[in-house]
Order: sequence, then structure tokens, then C-alpha cells
Amino acid sequence: MASAIRAPTVAPASRATFAGRAVAARAPCARPARTAFKCTADWKEMGRSTATEDPYVTLMNGGGAKELPLELEDAPLPLNTYSNKKPFIGKVLSCERMVGPNATGETCNIIIEHGGKMPYWEGQSYGVIPPGENPKKPGKPNTVRLYSIASSRYGDNFDGKTATLCVRRAVYWDPELGAEDPAKKGVCSNFLCDSTPGTQLTMTGPTGKVLLIPPGSEDKTHIMVATGTGIAPFRTYLKRWFKEREYGIEKKYKFSGVAWLFMGVANSDSKLYDEEFQEYLEKYPDQFRLDYALSREMQNKSGGKMYIQDKVEEYAEEVFDILFNKGGHIYFCGLKGMMPGIQDMLKRVAESKGMDWEQKASELKEKKQWHVEVY
Repeated sequence: MASAIRAPTVAPASRATFAGRAVAARAPCARPARTAFKCTADWKEMGRSTATEDPYVTLMNGGGAKELPLELEDAPLPLNTYSNKKPFIGKVLSCERMVGPNATGETCNIIIEHGGKMPYWEGQSYGVIPPGENPKKPGKPNTVRLYSIASSRYGDNFDGKTATLCVRRAVYWDPELGAEDPAKKGVCSNFLCDSTPGTQLTMTGPTGKVLLIPPGSEDKTHIMVATGTGIAPFRTYLKRWFKEREYGIEKKYKFSGVAWLFMGVANSDSKLYDEEFQEYLEKYPDQFRLDYALSREMQNKSGGKMYIQDKVEEYAEEVFDILFNKGGHIYFCGLKGMMPGIQDMLKRVAESKGMDWEQKASELKEKKQWHVEVY
């Protein structure tokens, strides 16, 4: 797949203050430019385009409303407003591939117009019912698929009339065929990634309370652990805590705590929303911290692949101190296969400190400091 690649640059490390103490500022990772792909069925062919403008970055930099509709702060929690029997019909405004040419798979940023009729809160999910017949239940419609919303309640246009989904195209590689088997592809993810402006979506929700930002936690440290598209709810938090200060959020909501994001993906081209995170690092160095686990580019302390639990373990002392001495919160979102490795690591660290991990984990859950949504 041909593409124009910028020469990577790395800024020198410097000293900065984080959570009241001096630390070495992390230099941003070198990363190649993304190829300008549209999320359509022939995205591979379009990947051969010589276009130099990244449509996803252009879209995110386009801006929107200058002031937030802050009345949304006073509205009650929306929950199951729409159902399978009474769905909402949304409309796709844009669908852009948001990863580089060497990413392990295709992930799309999809902005949906709801016109203010399907409000939601950060940490909730929408349901999408793809068109067509359920292959397992002939004569019945397809079942609903849930997707974590990736924009704050104000949407990426900051007007409260859109929502964003972060969707990875699900495909199945048949080793015998030596090719993808279209019969086994993800019905809904492919429908969404193939969508174009104007595509209508049959939607349910919003749903979910597990990953709502805990009330009264504005001054706490929030540790977010994500793999792949599990970044979606945490992007909503970061938008609310940082980006929306530019649009007047602090008239109603002020975040004085610290956000610490651990993000696990295969390689640099698979990073999601990294431009936004680098902006927060630059503007709010005392309040935002970012650590990547790139399994195909980094090694853990044993010389193996660097998975998300390995990266968190590097900071185990700080993580335990934040959780058990400072009332911090920890969140997990991504494929459910991430949790056994994380649980084993936390148990191992706890035992090295003479702690009973099962008891400590129960304490975190009782105090509502432990938040998990995996799929």
C-alpha cells in the first residue's frame, strides 16, 4: 500500500511537574503520517491515493459551536430512551479511517447526527441495529450491537446534536482460503465502516451506568486502562476534562484532578485519537499523563511483548498509592481478554506488598473506585 510518510521526529525530553512533583516529561513517540483513507468498501484501493490531507484530522480540527449548550448539564441522566421496538433513526455525517497503513485492521471514526433528540452522558453506549435479516433467525431482523460512545455529551461539533462512534471493522481471515471470508465478517461493524454521509442508522439507547464519571470525583486521580476501541469512553472523559474548557464547560463543571491514560495497541499506526492526547499533554502537563503499550514495538521487562498489564505494572507503586491512599478511580475498557492478565498482575503486585488482592479489590468495588466494561 503506497503512502507518503513524513520523516519521524522526536522532541527532546524535558522536566515538568506532575501531580505536584518534578518528573521527566515524556517525548512524544515518533509516528508516521496516516494515509488519507475513506471508510468505504473499497478503502484498500483508495489507500493507493496520493492525497496528503488526512480527512480525519481535518474533520476534528474543523471546530463547531463556539459555546457549549450548557443546559445539558442540568438535564437528567438519559437511559434507554429508545428501544428495539421504538428505535431512533440517526444519520451518518462522516465516516473516516483513523489509523495508519500499518495498523492491524481498520478503525473508523463515525459521526452521527441526532439533532439533540438522543442525548447521552460520557461513558454510555448506543445500540445499532444493522439492516437485513438475522442469519441465525430467518425472518427476524439483525440483533442490536452496542458501541461505546466516543464523544462527550456535546459531540465533536460541541452543539449537543451529534455523537461519535469508534468502530473497528471485524473480519475473519480463513487460513485455508488464504483470504478473508466475507460470510464470517462482522455484520454491524462492516455496515458502519462502509457507511457514507446520509446513511441512516437504526439506533437504541443510550444505555449504561458502569462507566459514568463518578459524581464528586472532580479532584481525584482517574486511571484509565484501554485496549483498542476501548478508548472510546475515555476520550469522552478527556474531552470533558480538557478540550471543552475552550468552550465554557467550567461555568458548570470544573476538573481539578489528574487523568492518567494507559493505552494498548499493536503499533504506532494503530494509535487512536493520539493528536488530541498530545494536545492535552502540551496544554495540561500537570493534569494529564499518557503511557502506551505497543505490543509489536515495545518489550516488557522480561524481553517479551509489551502488553497493557506490563505497562501498568511499571507504575505499580504509584497506582496502588493512588487507589488505596488517595481515593483514586481506575477504569478498564476493551476486549474482555485484557482482564485476566491485568488481574494476575495486580494480584502479584499486591502479594509482594503483603496484601490480599481479593480483599483489596472488594474494597475498591465497595467504594465505587473500580469500573470495568469489557466485551
